[in-house]
Amino acid sequence: MANVQAALSRRGFLGAILTFACITRVPASQSAEPLKIAVIESLSGPQASSGMLFLNGIEYGRRKINQAGGFNGRNVELISYDNGGTSSGASSRFQQAVSDGCQLIVMGSSSAIVAQLSEDTRKHNLRNPDRPVMLINVGSGALAMTGERCHFHNFRMFPIASMSVAALTRVMRDEGTLGSKVFAINQDYSWGQEFEAGVKAQSAKGDFELVGAVLHDVNRIQDFAPYASRIKASGADTVMTGNWSNDLLLLMKACADASLNVRFATCFLDQPGNIGNAGLAAEGHYVATLSNCELNPEFAEDFKSEMGDYPVYNATGATVGMGFLAAALASLPAGEKVDVNAIGKAMETTQIMADNGLQSMRAEDHQFITPLVVSRVGRGAKYPVDGTDMGFLPVARVPADQLIYPLQSSCLMKRPA
Repeated sequence: MANVQAALSRRGFLGAILTFACITRVPASQSAEPLKIAVIESLSGPQASSGMLFLNGIEYGRRKINQAGGFNGRNVELISYDNGGTSSGASSRFQQAVSDGCQLIVMGSSSAIVAQLSEDTRKHNLRNPDRPVMLINVGSGALAMTGERCHFHNFRMFPIASMSVAALTRVMRDEGTLGSKVFAINQDYSWGQEFEAGVKAQSAKGDFELVGAVLHDVNRIQDFAPYASRIKASGADTVMTGNWSNDLLLLMKACADASLNVRFATCFLDQPGNIGNAGLAAEGHYVATLSNCELNPEFAEDFKSEMGDYPVYNATGATVGMGFLAAALASLPAGEKVDVNAIGKAMETTQIMADNGLQSMRAEDHQFITPLVVSRVGRGAKYPVDGTDMGFLPVARVPADQLIYPLQSSCLMKRPA
C-alpha cells in the first residue's frame, strides 16, 4: 500500500489511475473483513439522472481502489440503495445498509437528505460505539453540515456556496468579464440562500455593485420572463446563480429571449443537457467545478472506458471524493477488521496533489479544502458536450487558500478516543 500512497501523494487520484495497474497488489486475506460502501441516492423519480451520476462516479472510484489492490487485501464492495428522493426513504435505506454490514455511507444529492443521513449516522454511533459508520458527502454544500450539525463521522467532499462565488468572482474579474454590476438570482432553500449570501459578501468587498437579488421557488417556475425583465432593468453585466436543473436552463433561455447581453456565473452549468438545450444562449457563460476533463485527459479517457461516458457534473465530484478516500485508505496498515475511526482520522491528515491542485481536509469541521476550476462555455473544447460543438474551456484554477471560509464557532466536534 505504500506504493499506492506515493503515487497518490505525487499526482493525486485522478492523475495516478494509470499507475495503479503497475502496482504490486497485497495478497488477499480471506479472513479480513471487507470494506463495504453504501450509496444511498435518488435512483428513481425526477432526480434519478442526478443520482445515477453520483453512483457512477463512486463506482468508478471503487474500481480504481480494487485495481490497486483493494483494502486489507480484499476488494471493496459497493451496494446501492434507492432513497426515492425523500429523507424518510433515505433513513430507511440507512438502516438496511447498516444491517447489510456497510461501514461507509456515500451520497451527494439533496441537502435535506444529507442532513437526515448525518443525523442517522450520529445517532447510530452513539448507540453502537463499537460498530460506527461514517458518512461521506460528495455533493451537498449546506453550511450547517460543518457548523451546528458537524460531527466526527461526517465528511464533506464538496465546496460550500461562498467558495464557488469567490472563485467565479476572482476569475471573471481578472479576465475582465465580470463587469461592475451583478444580479443574484437563486432558489429559495439553504443552498440558494447561502449562494446569495456569498454574492453579497463579495459585493461588500468592493468587487462589484449588487444591483438586485431575488429568491424563487425551487423547480416550480415555468416562465422566467418576469425575472429576465428585472435583470434587464437593473443594468446588470453578470448574473450570479447557484440554480440547477430547469431553474438554470429556463432562466438562461428567458434572458436570451429578452436579448440580454449578460454573462452567467454558475456552479451547475455542466449538468448533462444544459448546453444542448440552451444552445448559443450558454456560450460565454462560466462555471466553477472541482475539475475539468481537459486538465487530465488520461483520467477522462479511463473514466469513459470504464463507465461509458466522460465524467461531468455529479460524476466528477463523486470521483474526486473517492480519490481522496482512496488516498486515506492507502495510508492505513493492513488489518483484519475495518476500523472506521482510523479511516476518519486518516482522512483528517490526508493531502494529495490532484489535477486541480493541493487537496486536504480541515480536521476541525471536516470541510474539504480544495482548489476550484473555473471554465467558460465555448467552441473548440476538447470534450464537447450534449452533441454540440461547445464544451467547457478551463480558464483558471483558484487555490484553496483563497476560497476556504472561517471555521464556524457552532461546530463543536467530539472525537472518538
